[in-house]
Amino acid sequence: MSGLISIVLDEPTDYDAWRSRVRELIQDGIAPEQVSFGSAGCSGDLFGAAAPSAGARRALRRSSEVRVPRNFPKLARQVLCHRDAGRHALLYRLLWRVQASPRLLENEADGDVHAAKRLAQAVRRDVHKMKAFVRFRRVETEEGEAFVAWFEPEHSIVKLAATFFAERFAGMRWSIVTPACSVHWDGQALAFDSGARRQDCPDDDALEAHWRVYYSSIFNPARLKVNAMRAEMPKKYWKNLPESRLIPELTRSAERAQRAAPAGSSPSAASARRLVAAQPQQTVAVEGRPDSLAAVRAAVSQCARCDLCHFATTAVPGVGPADAPIMVVGEQPGDQEDLAGRPFIGPAGQELDAALLAAGIDREQTYLTNAVKHFKFVPRGKRRIHQRPTFGEVDHCRWWLDLEREIVAPRMTVALGATAARAVLGRTVSVTAERGRVMGDARTGGIVVTTHPAYLLRLPEREAVEQRRRFVADLRLAQEVAEA
Repeated sequence: MSGLISIVLDEPTDYDAWRSRVRELIQDGIAPEQVSFGSAGCSGDLFGAAAPSAGARRALRRSSEVRVPRNFPKLARQVLCHRDAGRHALLYRLLWRVQASPRLLENEADGDVHAAKRLAQAVRRDVHKMKAFVRFRRVETEEGEAFVAWFEPEHSIVKLAATFFAERFAGMRWSIVTPACSVHWDGQALAFDSGARRQDCPDDDALEAHWRVYYSSIFNPARLKVNAMRAEMPKKYWKNLPESRLIPELTRSAERAQRAAPAGSSPSAASARRLVAAQPQQTVAVEGRPDSLAAVRAAVSQCARCDLCHFATTAVPGVGPADAPIMVVGEQPGDQEDLAGRPFIGPAGQELDAALLAAGIDREQTYLTNAVKHFKFVPRGKRRIHQRPTFGEVDHCRWWLDLEREIVAPRMTVALGATAARAVLGRTVSVTAERGRVMGDARTGGIVVTTHPAYLLRLPEREAVEQRRRFVADLRLAQEVAEA
C-alpha cells in the first residue's frame, strides 16, 4: 500500500474538480486499485497522500487524449451527488475501463455500470421529491416579502435542483434551507450557503390554506391506493407538508365512500369536495399594477380572478425577453406545461419550435405566453383532457395578457387559434378568414392570426403537410414585418 495515491476533494460533488484530478491519473496510467478518494476534513481516508511508486504505474503510458463518452458527464454529475462513500472510486473505475471499452456504458449487465446507474437513479428520484415536496412559507424581511422552505434531501441535490426553482419562481425572492446546504434566489442570481436547522425556518403561514384546498380538490377517492400513495409520498416528508394534515381524514372518507358505493358505479367524491368547501377560501388581491415581467410572473402565481386557479397545478406565465420583437400567444397551458410551469413545452410546443425554426425566428428572442394562464381540463381516469376556456375566463385573464403586451411592446403579435385571437383583439374572429395578412403595423404593434400548433397534430399526415407550410408562412410574415 505504500504506493497508494490519495486524492482529496474540497467539494466532493463538484464534477469539474473531480474530472481535472482523474484526467491526470488516467494520462499517467494510474490504475483504479492504486487510487484512494477522500474529501477535505473527512477522516474516512486511511492513507495519506503518497507519490506513486514505479510499480504503481503501468509500463505503457496512455495517450494524452482521455476518452469520455458523451453520456458519461451527466451520469457522473448525478452519481457524485449520492451519499455513497465509494462513488468517486466507482466513477474512476468506469472512466478507466472506458479507455479500452468505449461502449462500456451501454452494457447494463456490467456490475460497475449497473451500480453507477442505480446511484444516479436514486439521485434523480431525490430531485423529483424535492421539486414535489418543497413548500414555501411567506416571511417579512427588511427588504420586503420573501419565501423560505425547509427540506431534508437524502443526497446532495440542492445544486442540481436549484435551477428548476429559479425558473419556476423567478418573480419572488426565496430560500431553500437543508441541513447541509442552502440556496437563495434574489430575483437575479442563485447563491449557495451552508446548511441550517429546521427551527431557523418559519412553521406556517397563510399559503398553507391554499395547499390544503388544492390537495383536497384533486383528491380522487376512487383511485386511492394507500400503499402507492405512501411510496410516492413517503411519511418522512409529511411533517413539512401542510396538506399532510388532511391525509388521514381523506383516507377514511375514501374508504367509507368505497364501501358505500353501489355495485357497478364509481365511488362518490362528495366527501373530498366537502373538505374543499370547509377550507377558508382566500382570494389574493393584486396590489397595484405590475410594471415588469418579473412582477407579472409573481402576481400571476397568486391570481384568483377565476375558478381555474383552484384546479390547475400552477399558473403558467409567459417567458421571454422584455424587448422581444415578436410575441406568440396561445390558448392556455397544456398538461405538461401545467406540471412544469412553463409554456409550450409539450407536443404542441415542439410543433411550434419546428415552425419557428423554419420561419427563421429565434425562440429565445421571442416572448411566449397564453391567453389563459391556468390549465382547464376534464379528468378522465388517470388523464387530464384539455377543455377550451369560456369567453368569460378568457376575458378575465385578458388583464394579464394586456399587461404583458404593454411591457414587452412587441412589433408583432402572433395569435395561435381563435381563443388567442379573441384575447388579443377583444372580439371573436375567424382564423380562416383572417390568416395570411397583417392587422395594424409594427410601429403600433401588428397582429397576425394563424392556427394553433395543436390543430396540426390532429390532422391526417397528407393534410398536415400543407397546413404546416401555411403555418410557417404566417410566422415568416410576422418575422418580415417585425424586421422591416
